[in-house]
Amino acid sequence: MPIIGRMQDSPSRDTRIALALALTVRHDGQGGTADDLTDPAGLTAWVAAHPDAVPQAEAFAADAPTLAAVREVRAAARALFARAVRPGEPSPADATRLLPVPQALRRLNEAAARTPTVPVLAWADAADPVVRAAPAQGAPADLAATLAQAVIGFLAGPDRQRLRACHAPRCVRYFLKEHPRQEWCKPSCGNRARVARHQDRHRRAG
Repeated sequence: MPIIGRMQDSPSRDTRIALALALTVRHDGQGGTADDLTDPAGLTAWVAAHPDAVPQAEAFAADAPTLAAVREVRAAARALFARAVRPGEPSPADATRLLPVPQALRRLNEAAARTPTVPVLAWADAADPVVRAAPAQGAPADLAATLAQAVIGFLAGPDRQRLRACHAPRCVRYFLKEHPRQEWCKPSCGNRARVARHQDRHRRAG
């Protein structure tokens, strides 16, 4: 049996949130892309599905300004994800319209600065202690700031080294590489890629 290497540790909270935000741009199943954050209802549903993204997520209701701010953070995150996977190619979903890196950095840092934070220590039974950022006392909650801080934490942390863009046919996802031989985000993507390669070889041979 071939050795595929040690499986990686579970991703951090920042990593989970940053990836989840980026993956709101996804394949639509018909050869194009879909966007889960086209309106406030979509953002409200996304927060409900990711309760660790913001305190009191169950009571969160997005409005148009919050949606616009989150979409700006997402655009910055995806531009910096594209930089992180170099020399590999970025996700084809937005490879031709990425923000310039200096603009993406400025946008991300400005968003993160809107809510001052303090470190908060959590230590569950049978687990290692974990530090997370929480809004400073009296600071208003700001979803875009929280997401920007998570993206910064991910990009500055060790999980960034495992970030890849999946280039299987019809896939536009970013993912974390779990072992050295992993090429695609999901087994189904690997199957499509192998079928496409097989068909391409037959076309060339014919």
